[in-house]
Amino acid sequence: MCFDAAMTLPTAQPWFRIRHAGDGLTQIDEPHVSPLLQANVWWLRGRDRDLVVDTGLGVGNLRIEVPGIAEANPAVVLTHGHLDHTGGAPEFDAVLAHPGDRVHDPLPGSLHRTALLDELLPGGAPANDDNPPLLVTAVPHTGYDPAAYRLRPPVAVYPVADGDVIDLGGRWFTVLHLPGHSPGTICLYEEATGTLFSGDCVYDDVLFDELVGSDVAAYVASMKRLLELDVQVVHPGHGDSFDGDRLREIGERYLATRT
Repeated sequence: MCFDAAMTLPTAQPWFRIRHAGDGLTQIDEPHVSPLLQANVWWLRGRDRDLVVDTGLGVGNLRIEVPGIAEANPAVVLTHGHLDHTGGAPEFDAVLAHPGDRVHDPLPGSLHRTALLDELLPGGAPANDDNPPLLVTAVPHTGYDPAAYRLRPPVAVYPVADGDVIDLGGRWFTVLHLPGHSPGTICLYEEATGTLFSGDCVYDDVLFDELVGSDVAAYVASMKRLLELDVQVVHPGHGDSFDGDRLREIGERYLATRT
């Protein structure tokens, strides 16, 4: 994809799609991004502080386009280090992430299919891949150059570990280190309500376990652990929320293909 072709892309304002999910929860995504990279940002309002789970691709500016998202001293948690979940991290003063992923020193990333898949897949981009050459269908403002996209490191990264608790004031989320998709993949689990923010550990689609840094054996162990939890609702890294029954169907299907 040459720069001239990218210049023909339309400008999309607003860049983000914002949907209120009830109980103080907002789902934010980027509808002008290819499904390969169209990830969720979850914003949960708390009594004492807010929770932001993942930060999108970083093409649009969350702080500008989603008013209030950075005002209540949010705990900004990155479920793992891939670009579609960490691109907007530098917009916040600090983020929380597991040290198993290189959030502090990210790979450059790309909005071009071949360059990105060469970075993410052990064997590079396959010849028969059916993703579009350019992984956005619009730009956030006039003059934006998709070829110049690069991941930037967060301002500050604070490590979290399995069992750590994030307190929003009356609501407590436990960090679960569930590697497999990536070495540092984490989920957030609220035992009192059975709420799970799952990142890319589980979502309602084909689960990626053959990327650079993936580990199938670790993924199997993580999925077994996840299925032992009393989960009532899953807010995933991609797609819409689903219930615990659907989680068990997805998990059991995955285990059946890998064990």
